[in-house]
Amino acid sequence: MNEFPIAFFTTLNIGSFIYFGVDKRKALKHQHRITEGKLLTMTFFGGTIGSILGMVIFNHKTNKKSFVLKILGILLFQILIISMIWNYYRLNI
Repeated sequence: MNEFPIAFFTTLNIGSFIYFGVDKRKALKHQHRITEGKLLTMTFFGGTIGSILGMVIFNHKTNKKSFVLKILGILLFQILIISMIWNYYRLNI
């Protein structure tokens, strides 16, 4: 099995988790923040688990309904893509 995807997604999720923690800390200190676009980009490209853990553990952006809906939309999109890939390979093997 190729280790690259595992290393890639592990690194991305750790980075995403750290991003949410840093943004929460900056919010508490009233400093310049990480944009929502950057947080959502990390989530979209595979950092979903890290993002959700960061939101829950740091209690960050959990009350912002529009942001939570965007995270859920990304999660549903990723589930759809994974299921399509899974079904493609299952039918063609």
